Amino acid sequence: MLTKKARLAVIAVAVILILWTVYKEVYEISAIIGVGIALLIWGYFREGTVIMAARKFHEKKYDEAEELLKEISDPDKLSRHRRGFYEFIYGNVELKRFNYDEAEKHFQIATNFPLRNQNDKAIVLVHLANLNLRKKQPERAKAYVEKAKSLKITARVKNIIQSIEQEIKI
Repeated sequence: MLTKKARLAVIAVAVILILWTVYKEVYEISAIIGVGIALLIWGYFREGTVIMAARKFHEKKYDEAEELLKEISDPDKLSRHRRGFYEFIYGNVELKRFNYDEAEKHFQIATNFPLRNQNDKAIVLVHLANLNLRKKQPERAKAYVEKAKSLKITARVKNIIQSIEQEIKI
């Protein structure tokens, strides 16, 4: 859970340590540091800054959350769990900015990846249902609601689903 700049700083220090350990002929430590650098690079591509962005989003710091998400140059390289969470957060950031088309795009992508639990998946589907109601597409909204109802959800999400169903019937 490091930003790109922090990772680069740690790698720079690690390279200096590798040079020093090679100079001192302590190759075992050089190898360990090399593995550490490789793990930092691997973590950058597979984990990214998604967790830090989630924290900023929960703190209602949407600009900072978006900046952390933008640090991820290729979201396709994220692990499956991180990618779903990435799209979920990005969709919520776009929703808070009233960019409904972008939010829908991110939520659509999020449905293809695993999230923490079924309730989170249902929340994504509820967002998609609301966006489709806004676009006056009640049939699509109804399909999303039906799919969300089939998941294990909390009472809060059930209430939201019931209000969406009432709005669809109107």
